[in-house]
Amino acid sequence: MATLTTKELSAIEDQLSMEQSLIKKFNAYANMSTDPQIKAKCQQIAQKHQQHYNILMNHLS
Repeated sequence: MATLTTKELSAIEDQLSMEQSLIKKFNAYANMSTDPQIKAKCQQIAQKHQQHYNILMNHLS
């Protein structure tokens, strides 16, 4: 793997932080929702952001 610059690492860290925030938010929305369709959609969105987070973390490994 190529060495990442400080700017690139900073951008990845920022994106990881945003992904974590989105995961938490959509999981919270899912937990608050009483509508099964909205709950399922929020869980789906949270899972998608978890995948994004995992992909970014794999680039750092």
